[in-house]
This record gives sequence, structure tokens and C-alpha cells, in this order.
Amino acid sequence: MRVGVDYYPEQWESSMWQSDAEKMAQSGVKLVRLSDFAWSKLEPREGEFTFGWLDHVIDIFSRYGIGIILSIPTNCPPLWMYQSYPEIIQIRPDGKRLQIGNRGHRCVNSPVFVKYARRIACEMVKRYGKKKSVIVWQIDSELEAYPCCCDVCKEKFRKWLIEKYNDLDSINAAYGTSVWSGDYSDISQIEPPTAYPKAWQNPSLCLDWYRFTSQSAADFVKEIAELVRLENPKVILTTNTVFSNNTPDLYHLFEELDFVSYDNYPPISLEAEEETISSHAFELDMMRGVKGADFWVMEQLSGPTGSYAYMSPAPKPGQIMGYAMQAFAHGADAVLHFRWRTAATGAEMFRHGLLDHSNVPNRRFYEFSELCKSAVKLTPLLSTRLIADIAIVYSPEIDHAFKIQPQVRTFGYMEQLKMFHSAFSHFGANVDVVSGETDLSEYKLVIAPSMYVNNSAVTENLYRYVINGGTLVLTARSGVKDANNNCIIDTLPTVYKELAGIEITEYDPIGEQKHVIRDFAGNEFSCHAWCDVIQATSAKAYAEYTDGWYRCLPAVTMNRYCNGIAYYIGTVCGLDFYESFASNLMMQTGIPRLKDLPRGVEVTTRTNGKDEYIFFFNNSEKDVSIPLPKPMYSVIYSIVEDELQLKPFEMDVVRK
Repeated sequence: MRVGVDYYPEQWESSMWQSDAEKMAQSGVKLVRLSDFAWSKLEPREGEFTFGWLDHVIDIFSRYGIGIILSIPTNCPPLWMYQSYPEIIQIRPDGKRLQIGNRGHRCVNSPVFVKYARRIACEMVKRYGKKKSVIVWQIDSELEAYPCCCDVCKEKFRKWLIEKYNDLDSINAAYGTSVWSGDYSDISQIEPPTAYPKAWQNPSLCLDWYRFTSQSAADFVKEIAELVRLENPKVILTTNTVFSNNTPDLYHLFEELDFVSYDNYPPISLEAEEETISSHAFELDMMRGVKGADFWVMEQLSGPTGSYAYMSPAPKPGQIMGYAMQAFAHGADAVLHFRWRTAATGAEMFRHGLLDHSNVPNRRFYEFSELCKSAVKLTPLLSTRLIADIAIVYSPEIDHAFKIQPQVRTFGYMEQLKMFHSAFSHFGANVDVVSGETDLSEYKLVIAPSMYVNNSAVTENLYRYVINGGTLVLTARSGVKDANNNCIIDTLPTVYKELAGIEITEYDPIGEQKHVIRDFAGNEFSCHAWCDVIQATSAKAYAEYTDGWYRCLPAVTMNRYCNGIAYYIGTVCGLDFYESFASNLMMQTGIPRLKDLPRGVEVTTRTNGKDEYIFFFNNSEKDVSIPLPKPMYSVIYSIVEDELQLKPFEMDVVRK
């Protein structure tokens, strides 16, 4: 495992570069990321390239044996480009041009911008593409599904729609434009969604707009990747992603890249309420699931966050090391901390790095140095991977569709996924978060929450999985919409009726109200947000409502279908239900469970096919003791242990 830092030499006096590299090497840094926002320093005037300073920086780090991630800095074009070519600036949904001066304001569909992006990429790869110390290339930074409404994007969107639907009549039919007299009589009338709330606008248009903007980001990555590989086919390419209001479809974004990179900022303050999932374990497992392979963390929490909002508290003792180790436990092969030194200028001067403005090593820096030493001990694990018996299906389109038309207060798509993930993690299970089109045949258990927008390929995949003996869990708001984001004219859960063995005669969007359900064993649990009124056709009740006007009707069902089993949860519950349900499912499917783990302890296992390494992470603010079933060798402390004593945010790794 390797630990690194994000470094911005262009922001510091050149006299500091040598001492910084030396201090990094002494602390155990193995990787450094450079140049992701340095375009104006590399091309200060149009066509005038000044690579000398970057040559010098690369040479310095090369001498210390520190591997370099070199970024193609297309997120922030120089001001001369915005001034000379204002057409590259994004247009907001309200029709106004974005005010430049921040970041990410370029339109990735603009031919002018793409021309200059290709040129800086080409110049960089020609110069550094064969340098051995440059081991990875990053394209752009934190790309989004930008909702740019410039004329280029409008025209490209219209062409995209014609390619998808063939003609205007088909678009009108797909969108149901007769509502509110919205029929298109000419292609030029099709506009991107406006600044009005999305819930007020055509949901089919809104979802297609997301698909288009997401594909635009992926197409930009593909174009730059193809250019770079044309210059040097051996380069290794990635880009870094982070969750935002405009998160693109990550499965498409990384399709042409070698591995996934993620910017990981787990919460410093843990929520006292068990119902609030503070851990970033779900996000890390999602990153591993994007390409079904290990990933990198390109930015990691290093200090109090700030600049875009009020400053957060400082990371508590153990969090700098613990959260990096948590990432390793979930499939990260490298973790780079943002940033080496806190900026003294610009908007991010209070988004703290490892070194504060004093430039004097502090508690966080020394903890980071200890992390570098511990990571070296994990080097044998680079050849290992996580193998999971459980998969949770995630859909970017469904996630976005719920944002377009929120269903009811307290009902959240991502929150459901995280609840299931937390419940299985409580018993020490590895969990994959995957696309619905992934081959599911190797999983003993698949959770597919709220399959709201029907994708026929995904639906067929879920049926096939159950027919061949799999155990599937569906939840409320499945089968509601067709692929165009229009309601399906059929009894819910429509396309899943046969599989689930139920029909939903009515539903009650109860929001913050609460009801109670009782399972087959007599255990009672609170439910909220949504209650499906279920009529079982071939299914059996797993749990029933105990109150309300649907008292004694099924709330959770189980249906034997061909060689497999399909469960349906018609409501939303607290974590206690999901943990009870997860325990029963794991027992029924033969998935091993670790019992009596202290609250907050996360367990994952990585294997190379011969040896298994078990990570125990105490993601809590209390000391915990964990008895082991037999004495095991600690990779971190080089001793044999029969019981683990973990401080808050401490990790231990034992070889099974």
C-alpha cells in the first residue's frame, strides 16, 4: 500500500521545493500529485508554454524516488482563454453566463475548449509521457455532469435526442408532451431544463438531460484519453471523482480509464444517532464496484475543512491514520492526502493540509508519518482483493430520478442503500456496490433497493439471478417508472410483480409519521416514510403492519420463484430492522456472520487466494475489545494476538 500527498509547487517559492521533497521522503511519502490546476503556469499566454518549472519539480521528486501522478489541468483554463473565447464559459439554466473566478466553468462540449484541452494534453504527454517517475496520469479534476445550457450544448443535446428517438413524434410520445400543451413542433423548441425546480418540469426531459450531460463528461474523458494513448500507449490513466449535485454516471465516466480514483472526506464528527450513517465505508465500496477492481484515493482528509463553508473541527487523534487505513481495508491501493501544506493564498487557505500555515510539523503531520510506516507493512496486501458474497445494486439514473421528483419527506434512495450496507457490515461481511448490469451469478445475496426507473436489461438480470437460485431483496418504489421516466400503467410493482409474488393495491406516503411492523418471530420495528399496502399472490408474509388502516397486512414478503427467493420490503425502517433482517438473510444463505461486534467496528477481508487478511477498524470514539476465535498474527504490530484492543479510529490487520 502506498501513501502520498497532493502538492502545488506553483503556489510556493521555488526555494521550498527541495526541502518539501526531502521532508516528504523522510516521512515516507511514496506518491505526489502535481499540476491539476496549473494550466496558467504551463501556458501563461496563448501558445507560449513554460514547462521549465515543472521539469525542475519532477526532477526533484524523481531523485527521491517518489512516484508522480501528473494531472492534465483542464479543470481551470487560464483567464486569457476565457477573455479571448468567452463562448467556452458555461451558461446557467437561467440563461446567464457563469461568472468566472472560481473553477470548473468551462463547457466540455465547446469545440474551442476541447481544442485547447487537447493541445495542453498533447504538449504534456510529449514532454513527460516516457518519464519513468511519472507513473499515472489524471485527466481533469472532479468532473461533473455539467448542466451547461450554451448554444453548443443545446444543439448537441437535440442531436443526441434525435439519435436516440429517431424523430420529433417519437420524442413527443416518449415525453408525454401533451401535458401542459408542451408538444414540440420543431426540434429547435427543445430546451434543457430551466432554473425552475426540476419537480415542476417534464421528468422525461430532466432525466434525458442528466443522461446527456453525464455522457458529455464521459466523452470528454474518452477524447483526452485517446489522444494521450496515441502519443504513448503505455500510460496509465485515471480521473478523480467526488459526490456532488451533478455527479455523473461513474460507470460511464471510468469506462475508458485504467482505474477509479476518489476524493474521500469522511466526517470528522460522528453522529450520535445510530440511524445516521457516518462511515464512508459505503462510498469506498461503491468506488471499488465501479470497475470491479481496487481503486485509489486521490484526495484524503488531512485537517479542518473550510473555504466553501465554515471550518469543521480538527480531525481527532487517530482519524488521519484510521480513515486512510479504512480506505485500504475497502480496496484502496493508494491514498493521497489533500494537501501537503495548507494554502496561504486563495479560496482554500482554510481547507487545511497536513502542515498548517506555520509550516511547522504538528500532531496531524506526525500521525501521517506513522501512517506511512504502517502502510509499508501492508505492502504484501497489494496482490489481494476483496471477495464479497453480497451485492447492493446502485443506479445513477434512479438516484437522479428521485432528485427530479422527490417522493416524500424522509424517503431517500441513497439512505436505503447505506442502511443495508451498514447492516451487513455490522456482521463483518464484505459488500460490493455494483451496477444492475453486473454479472450477479457469484453472489449469494443481492439487494436492489427502489428499482424506480425500469431498465429492461437490469430487470432481466435480476430475474435471471433469482431463476438460477439467487436470493434477491427489492424494496418500495420499485417498477414505478419506465425508461423514459414516465409512470407505468400497471399495478405496482409492475415488472417485478411475478418475481415478488405480490400486488400493491395502494400506498401511503406517511413521511415523518411512524407505524410499527412485526416480523414472523414476533420482533417489532418502527417504520416511516412509505407504506405499501400489499396483497400477496404467491408470496408469504415476513412481517406485517400492527397499526394503521392496513393493520395485519403484509409489510415485508418472501416469495419462492423458480430456484431462488425474492423478498420485498414495502416500507422504510430503522437500522435495527435492517440488522435483524440482514442476520436472517446471511444465516439462510450461508454467509458467515461475526456476532457481538462492538458498535462502530468495521470488518473487511482481503485475500490473494492463499492468505486472508482481516481488517478491524474501530470507527468510534470509544476504546473497544474484540476477542478473536483463535490467536492470529498482527501485520501492524508484528505479534500474535488472541484479543484486539483498539483505540478510537485505530485499525489492526490480522492474517487468518
